[in-house]
Amino acid sequence: MQRRTFLRGLGATVLIPQMESLGAASTGSSSAPLRMAFVYAPNGVNLAKWRPQGLGTNYKLGSSMKPLEKLQDKFQIIGGLDLDKAKANGDGAGDHARANASFLTGCQARKTAGSNIHLGVSVDQIAAQQIGHLTRFPSLELSTDPPRRSGRCDSGYSCAYQFNISWRSASTPMPAERNPRAVFEKLFGSGNSKEDAERRARHKSVLDFVLEDAKRMKKNVSSTDRAKLEEYMTSVREVELRIGRHETFQEKFPDHKKPDGIPRSYRQHIRLMYDLMVLAFRTDSTRISTFMLAHDGSNRSFPDIGVSQGHHSLSHHKGNAKTLETIAKIDHFYIEEYARFLTNLKNTPDGPDDKANLLDNTMIAYGSGIGDGNKHSHVDLPLILAGGGAGKLTPGRHTRAQTGTPLTNLYLAMLDRMNVKAKRIGDSTGVLGNI
Repeated sequence: MQRRTFLRGLGATVLIPQMESLGAASTGSSSAPLRMAFVYAPNGVNLAKWRPQGLGTNYKLGSSMKPLEKLQDKFQIIGGLDLDKAKANGDGAGDHARANASFLTGCQARKTAGSNIHLGVSVDQIAAQQIGHLTRFPSLELSTDPPRRSGRCDSGYSCAYQFNISWRSASTPMPAERNPRAVFEKLFGSGNSKEDAERRARHKSVLDFVLEDAKRMKKNVSSTDRAKLEEYMTSVREVELRIGRHETFQEKFPDHKKPDGIPRSYRQHIRLMYDLMVLAFRTDSTRISTFMLAHDGSNRSFPDIGVSQGHHSLSHHKGNAKTLETIAKIDHFYIEEYARFLTNLKNTPDGPDDKANLLDNTMIAYGSGIGDGNKHSHVDLPLILAGGGAGKLTPGRHTRAQTGTPLTNLYLAMLDRMNVKAKRIGDSTGVLGNI
């Protein structure tokens, strides 16, 4: 039996996590793969409420960051990183489109709304091109926004720039999936859309179809692995049920235009996407993922937290104290969900001997291509690097890079820890040290 073992049935293919009974070495976190993810938050932040006080290990979190307090030893805040290619650099207005486009590429987007788009390869796809063959999916791209690859968006920039942070080549974005059902079927479906549709029409769980295969496997694994398999299948079923509940709820609103599987609640939408990323990493379906919480310039409101104004409109606060407090409330909301995601990773054992967890063996960069939304600033960006990187990172600190350091220098350091060779990413000048 191979470590990457599948449970198979009509309309379902479930890749199970590592297990000692399947020949995986029991040597701690080093036996588990290292994963890498990037999470993009739009429109900048209220910097006064975001910035931590102090440096090193004895720093104090800003009020917007309070949801991360119990995880403070599991992440590091890195200040002083810039995104120069999000600046105009002679191209005029369009900071929001440029922020999304350059965040993972470090490249200046050609200002065009036509088909002659030109940017660069993003850090996640550099990794996917070298190590993506080791997993079922080279990478996983997620968003809460609908995909757009053309059209005119911010100040004459193509919508391809503003709605995609992952780029396979200078002219080819990697469109992100926003529908949790579609992501679930990609991870656990048969790959045959007709079979998967038949299963859903019969209101059958993917686990119903792999049950016999699972029963046979349980007879051939250790008691520890049986418990692990049960716990894993329960978590898959829980996510599947939540998606199903949202779809049932949608059916009560026939005029509602959102596709099946997309919750009406933005908070629930974010949670499902994060949970699917956890499942993808847990099964080693992919080791590379990106998640765009919303595109820069997004003017969505936040009824979940009582904010009726649009985020983009609020970001142009003009120094208004009340508006800044509302922005801080939105920042807190996003960090709350990020903290929940990190906690789920921390609570998920990883490796055959379960001495490590997913957070120990992952690197997750969370940030924005804009600092202060009112000024459209692209310097000293809000940036959190979470996870232990399989022992290759030093979390629990607040550090600052030298003034003018490109954000892409951090990405070179992350690729180095993934054993991915890259001399340069966009405007990078070298590997960022001290992470």
